[in-house]
Amino acid sequence: MFVISLHYIKDLSQVDRFIAEHRQFLQRHFATGRFLMSGRKEPRTGGVIIARGDSLAEIEAIVREDPFHREQIARYEITRFAPTMTAAAFDEFKTS
Repeated sequence: MFVISLHYIKDLSQVDRFIAEHRQFLQRHFATGRFLMSGRKEPRTGGVIIARGDSLAEIEAIVREDPFHREQIARYEITRFAPTMTAAAFDEFKTS
């Protein structure tokens, strides 16, 4: 599992220009099962994506597809973690 934290490095006017394309990127990866959750930070300084993947390299490759990455709108921090406790709805993601 991975937490992908985006931090905007350009004005929100630039973010808004690419938000529709960014949402299409998110939808593609929700459809493949790679993305499990996403949303914007409050205050609106970036976003967070909860993802699953086989390797950091795989997640980095996915991030490079994001129009926010292509347009250098956001900085990304990717943290790998192994969930050991979950709410019942997320038990399938738990590792021993």
